[in-house]
Amino acid sequence: MLSTSLLLLLIAATGLLCSAAGSGGARARPQRVALVIGLRPEKIARYRELHADPWPGVLARISACHIRNYSIHLAELEPGRHYLFAYFEYCGADLEADMAAMAADEETVRWWRETDPCQQPVATAGPAEKWKPMEELFFHP
Repeated sequence: MLSTSLLLLLIAATGLLCSAAGSGGARARPQRVALVIGLRPEKIARYRELHADPWPGVLARISACHIRNYSIHLAELEPGRHYLFAYFEYCGADLEADMAAMAADEETVRWWRETDPCQQPVATAGPAEKWKPMEELFFHP
């Protein structure tokens, strides 16, 4: 029979729990977040270039905002129509507050000035949305 601490270690290693390295109030299980946005075809090379060497301050802010396992994927779903799919796990206690802190970060704002012109919100995005949130339909750990 596995001890409780060994079982928790195994669960954490598989990503089912947030790490203990976060600040107080962190959630026990990550909130999985998926988003989609269009990518302007003429800006694909620039977007790739930016993400090949992301700014250290932006990466630090992402971590400080309790985000882990963050990835962005590119797909051409229809001829000439490119989309970005982003996925991350949020391990903090207040996603809205952490996103506000990110939006107030000077270096992140400078980064967005570089990336925003590359992106094109999807038609169903709300007026205040750039990236459209996606509904999780299935998860298998």
